[in-house]
Amino acid sequence: MAVNLKGRSFLTLTDFSPEEIRYLLDLAKDLKAQRRAGVPCERLKGKNILLIFEKASTRTRCAFETGATQEGASVTFLDKGSSQFGKKESLEDSAKVFGRFYDGIEYRGRDQAVAEELARHSGVPVWNGLTDTDHPTQILADLMTIEEHADKPLRRVKVVFCGDTRNNMSYAWMYGCAKMGMEFVAYGPDALAPDADSFNRALAIASDTGAKIVFSSKAEALWGADVVYTDVWASMGEEDLIPERAEQLTPYRVTRALMDKTGNPEALFMHCLPAFHDFETDMASEWKERGIDIREVTDEVFRSRRSVVFDEAENRMHTIKAVMIATL
Repeated sequence: MAVNLKGRSFLTLTDFSPEEIRYLLDLAKDLKAQRRAGVPCERLKGKNILLIFEKASTRTRCAFETGATQEGASVTFLDKGSSQFGKKESLEDSAKVFGRFYDGIEYRGRDQAVAEELARHSGVPVWNGLTDTDHPTQILADLMTIEEHADKPLRRVKVVFCGDTRNNMSYAWMYGCAKMGMEFVAYGPDALAPDADSFNRALAIASDTGAKIVFSSKAEALWGADVVYTDVWASMGEEDLIPERAEQLTPYRVTRALMDKTGNPEALFMHCLPAFHDFETDMASEWKERGIDIREVTDEVFRSRRSVVFDEAENRMHTIKAVMIATL
């Protein structure tokens, strides 16, 4: 089936068919191979890209900036302090201006509706770099990484997300697995279970693709996992919740014992980063002094042979390049 994504926005994987997601993954693999081979490419030459970051970022910003530059595009970066976006100028007005200057817009912030409004009024492709309810570019990179390391097709892969299963990474994984016919388990305390709307949205997709989407608070759910995934226990702006979250989520910390409960010695450990895996960061050290261990994964697992977190980080750039090239 021919796939043409030109002019499309990339706001959530639920907007894309399995065939279209497969196209983006294959394109990303080709782009990575060409980059490794030193093949010069400027597929985005003459394009102007706008990056709007209302939330801070390391990998997403670096991936978009480096990927766009490698492909010959020019990049403008705006954060909360460097524009009137949403302050003295309405979202609609800003979007209409941006659309006259730029060929594509990346947005990273809290509200998914902002990304949707940018796409509605700008007239150019908008790419979701993270919102409070989704993170589709991360899932593309994660799927690519699984295919590089797993010895089975995606439709036979089981992913277990450990921890706060109502966060944006858990939802993004539910959507990605549902689309690609995979098995996904949201594994965490009942008090932090996925919200009904997001869970039912994934179930509706799964009914068409044969995927299996499950929530469980029981350790038995880990059995047979090919991938164990986790994220920080408190997202940006939720630091006041850390004591409560640490109490709720310590039983779901990814340790070697938890990995062993998969029954799969080759199970991969994955994380979108940044990760609290030791006490070398200011935040982890400060909370430790207050008697609270905020690590969602132990250093032993994070640095083990099962961990592919830095392959994931690199693949952010290749998959983001694929999204920009395909839609522009």
